This record gives sequence, C-alpha cells and structure tokens, in this order.
Amino acid sequence: MSGVFDLTGRVALVTGSSRGIGRSIATALADAGATIVLNGLDEARLAAATEEFAGRYGADRIAARAFDVTDDAAVTAGIAWIEETVGPLRILVNNAGVQHRVPMLDLAVEDWERVIRTDLTSAFLVGRAAAAHMIPRGAGKIINVASVQADLARPTIAAYTAAKGGIRNLTRAMTAEWAASGIQANAIAPGYIHTEMTQNLVDDETFNTWILGRTPAARWGTVEDLAGPAVWLASDGSDYVNGQTIFVDGGMTVVV
Repeated sequence: MSGVFDLTGRVALVTGSSRGIGRSIATALADAGATIVLNGLDEARLAAATEEFAGRYGADRIAARAFDVTDDAAVTAGIAWIEETVGPLRILVNNAGVQHRVPMLDLAVEDWERVIRTDLTSAFLVGRAAAAHMIPRGAGKIINVASVQADLARPTIAAYTAAKGGIRNLTRAMTAEWAASGIQANAIAPGYIHTEMTQNLVDDETFNTWILGRTPAARWGTVEDLAGPAVWLASDGSDYVNGQTIFVDGGMTVVV
C-alpha cells in the first residue's frame, strides 16, 4: 500500500486481538503495512494467532505480548517492552472488553466493576501508558473501540452500556489533553457485529429478526466492515480528526 493510508513501518498494538473484532482490526492494519503487536490473556489462543499472522506477514512484522490490560503495572511493563523490543509505538487500538448480561437489579457489584475495569479502565491505563511515549515524539494514533451502546441502551447490559458511554467521553478527554502534542484519539463504535461471541444472538430467531428490522442496512455487520475505518483512523488520512466517535452500525443509531 502507498499514499495517505500507508502504515508501513509503524508499530501498532491491538489489545484483545487473538480473536473477533480485535483480530480483524489487527489484520487490517497489517494489510496496510503496520508491524503488529498482538495482545490477549489466553496464551494458547494468542500463540496460535501469532503463528498465523507471522506466516501471513512475516515473523519480523509480528510480535505478541500477553498482559492484563486492567493491571497498571503490567500495562506499563508491556508498553515498555514494545518500545524496547519492537519499536516506537505509533498506533494503539484499545479493543479488549467483556460483556455480562443480567438485569440491573440482579447485577452483582463485582460483575459491574469487572466490566467497567475491563471495558473502560483498561483504555485509560493502556492509553495513558502509550501516550507517555507518543507525546515526546509528537505523533500517535489512539483508537478506542466503543459500541452503539455509547448512544443507546438495552435491558440487561447496564455495566457495558455505562462503560461504552465512558469510552466516548474518555476519547474526548484524551483529545483535550493530548491533541496539541500530535496525538489523534478517536473511537470506533460498532453496531451489532456477527462474531463467535455474538453467534448465540444471531441464532436467536426473535433477536435476529429485530436486528434486521432495526438496522437500515438490513444485515448484521461483519468484522471486515471495521477494517476501513480502523485503517483510516490509524493513518495520516485522519491527522485532523480528533475526539470523534465513528459509528459503524449500518445506520442503527440514526433512525427510530
């Protein structure tokens, strides 16, 4: 690839990238030329993904680091390892996240805190650690993965909805503090994406029918639908895009 969307030689960390949306975004960035650092907690799955990526893109362009994105010390050490071993971090995608479905009256505090910590606090921790290296260099891209739940709500996912709304405003806070230092922080807000983690929803005839009727594009999103927006936000093509949340949802959030 050449031109404004070329990522050749740029180091990108994608958290939660051994499967699903994170893996697809990592693939898109690698296709655009980036050197990829994969991340996850499941070491076997991460090793399998690393082997596959290395076979496709070359071992010199693929690295992996298993660290807990909710642990401040582990995050600091992980980012330092990337800087020292792989190269200067230019692109960060904060994708790691979990879901927990239960009515709010039945939601245990520890489950609320686990979702907030994994889906929101992690983006603060990894974003801050990455920015500490990016700011002195005057360049960096931070892409936070939000959701349509940054704007909408559904029953049984209160913690997730609160976390993703927080991601939207965390992205704005990053912009307020870091944009003058050459950092562009933005968010991608996927709609309902068909992955292995949402397969049970796709298989639910009632829910699937609701999604198809509620989405103007009349289909589920695919992980490939996120590739273009991710590459754009990681590239020089978005150098004056700051603090935005880009909804990739087939139009779901603009209709009633």
